[in-house]
Amino acid sequence: MTNKTPQTEYDSPWKQMLQLYFEDFMQFFFPQAHTQIDWSRGFEFLDQELQQVVRDAELGKRLIDKLVKIYRIGGEESWLLIHLEIQSQEETDFPKRMFVYNYRIFDRYDRSVASCAILGDDNINWRPSQFGYDLFGCTVNFQFPVIKLLDYQQRLSELEASRNPFATVVMAHLAAVQTRSNRSQRKQSKLNLVRRLYEQGFEREAVVNLLAFIDWMLTLPLDLELEFKREVEQLEAQLRMQYVTSFERIARIESLLKGIALGLKLKFGTPGQNLLPEIELLEDFRLLESILAAIETADTVDELRSIYQTADDTPSEN
Repeated sequence: MTNKTPQTEYDSPWKQMLQLYFEDFMQFFFPQAHTQIDWSRGFEFLDQELQQVVRDAELGKRLIDKLVKIYRIGGEESWLLIHLEIQSQEETDFPKRMFVYNYRIFDRYDRSVASCAILGDDNINWRPSQFGYDLFGCTVNFQFPVIKLLDYQQRLSELEASRNPFATVVMAHLAAVQTRSNRSQRKQSKLNLVRRLYEQGFEREAVVNLLAFIDWMLTLPLDLELEFKREVEQLEAQLRMQYVTSFERIARIESLLKGIALGLKLKFGTPGQNLLPEIELLEDFRLLESILAAIETADTVDELRSIYQTADDTPSEN
C-alpha cells in the first residue's frame, strides 16, 4: 500500500491565525497602520458584509478575504480589507480583484477602505500593487500595499528573535513552500519550529495555537509523521514539557470542524456557513461534538448558536 503524501492546504490555518491574532498581524506586517488604530476600542470582523458585496463577483479563484471594522486614533470609524493570496503561481486578475472589492465596499457602505495584500506564492518577481487605466483624460490609479512572504527568507534571524506569533507563522509558511518536494527536510524544519516554540517560553495557549498552524502547514506522510511525533516526545522529555497530546486534540477538533462545516452547508446553506467563523473559535471538543450532533435535529441556526452561547455562560467546574 502506498504511503500517500497529504497535500498542504494553506488557507484554513492562515484564516485561523488571522482571526486569533489580528492585532499581532497588523503589528507584524503593517506596523505604521498599527500605530494609527485605536486598539482600546476593539475591532470587528465583518464577514457577512464582505460576502454580500462579493457573492456575485466572478473575480478569479477564492482567497482569504477579511473585512475588519477598526477605529482610527481620533475616533474615525474605518474598514480594513485584508486580502491573503496564498497560492503557488502568478494570477493576472489579482490587482483587478483588489480594486473591485475596494470600490464595491466603499460604494455600498460609504466607508473609507484600506486594501492590503499578503502574497504567499513562490514567484519572487510577482509583486502586483496597482490597478488602473487612462482613457480620454479619465485616469484611475489604485495602489495598495503588498507584503511578499518570500522576502522574509532574507530576514530569518529577525524572525527567530521575534516573539510575535506571525514570525512563527511566516517561518512555517516558508518551510512549507521550500520543502514541497522534500518531506524529510520538511520533518526536520517542523521539528526545529516546535523546538523554537518550546524554548521561547510562550504561554500554553499560544503554543497550542501555533502548534496547530505548524502541524497543518507542514503536512507529512504517515511514516514521517510518526517519526516526528516520537522526536517531539523526546524533545518534551528533555525540556520537561508536555504538549504532544495537543496534536491528537487538534486533529480531533479539526475532524469535528470539518463535519460541522459540511453539516451546516447541507442543512442550512449560507446562513449555516455564516455561523462557522464563530464555531471555529471554540476549543472544547466536547462542545463541538454537541454542536455536530445537534445539527441533525436543530430547526434554525439560532438553536445551534444557543448551544455554545449557553456553554459560555455556564460556570466551569473546578
